[in-house]
Amino acid sequence: MTRPKNIAILGSTGSIGCSALDVVRAVEGLNVVGLSGHSQIDLLAAQADEFKPDWVVGTDPNKAGTFPDCSQKSWDFHAGDESLGKLASGSDIDIVLAAIVGIAGLPSAWSAIDAGKTLALANKETMVVAGQQLARRATETGAQILPVDSEHSAIFQAMQAGNANEVSRIILTASGGPFRDFTTEQMKTVTVEQALDHPTWNMGKKNSIDSATMMNKALEIIEARWLFDIPASKIEVVVHPQSIIHSIVEFTDGSSIAQLSPPDMKLPIQYAFTWPQRVPGPSPKLDLTSAVTMELLPPDFERFPALELGFEVARFGGTAGAVMNAANESAVEAFLNNEISFDDIATACRQIVEQHNFDPNPTLDDLFAADAWARQEMSRWMFA
Repeated sequence: MTRPKNIAILGSTGSIGCSALDVVRAVEGLNVVGLSGHSQIDLLAAQADEFKPDWVVGTDPNKAGTFPDCSQKSWDFHAGDESLGKLASGSDIDIVLAAIVGIAGLPSAWSAIDAGKTLALANKETMVVAGQQLARRATETGAQILPVDSEHSAIFQAMQAGNANEVSRIILTASGGPFRDFTTEQMKTVTVEQALDHPTWNMGKKNSIDSATMMNKALEIIEARWLFDIPASKIEVVVHPQSIIHSIVEFTDGSSIAQLSPPDMKLPIQYAFTWPQRVPGPSPKLDLTSAVTMELLPPDFERFPALELGFEVARFGGTAGAVMNAANESAVEAFLNNEISFDDIATACRQIVEQHNFDPNPTLDDLFAADAWARQEMSRWMFA
């Protein structure tokens, strides 16, 4: 790369954050100047010792006080969510990796966009909740949003083969999760342990449940709509159990360009860090010296009703994404606590989206209010 890039990793103790640090270890020219973590304070301290950033932020008020004394260290430790925004907008930051799970990652992502930074976005909920607003603000400030989700990174890479006005459709691939062969009746008896056992990806609990319901793909439909400024009518989903084809872009001349690689998050993270250049890195390479089967199958909207809801919310925009995301986060938590059944998750999300007071042009405050309403409504739904 032409010069070192200064990177802040928000959510450095999660799976995406740890993979990002693997990339930094392997690729020259990447300089970590900021780290943040939540409850895994010991891991955050170990990362700080290794990478020696300028800033370290702990956001869990119950754990921040246990961070080791750093008075003799080269970095400053800060506690609280407010410090995330200051880190994300720091004058010495080139790239902010947004890897904080859920709507909790939205304020710091907004701070990065507000400051005109390059936002490497691994938090899909940020675009689901506030995609319209973030895209508009990025245009105003000159900020750039680079996707880190494997599917959206694949789309971004494939779109380099043509102009945006030459894209006829984008096709998101989905592993199908652990229940792609289950019947509708079997879905009603799914246990938490079964839902957490993903056949391909190693993810946290929330993302594993989203994959099992295919709500993750519903969220990605909405994210793609705003990331690429493309209507929902030009977005499709196919099931690809092998997780090698990460997504496909079809152009107006009939050419379809796909991005292929083994399932490993380090590649899309590295692409966001080094774009527009490609350099050697730690990701495994695709081995085509032995036989490889790659299936593409149509999704079953009846067994996975979250998908249709995702398309509807992508068409509506406004507050619909915030409400769907909050309802889903609450429903997943309830399922993990054995308070609702697996098939209740998508049902509850649809009912809450349909009941909410839709606003087509919300402010950021309106979106947080819609989020809070949906969480309260989910609690009422559970005990109705």
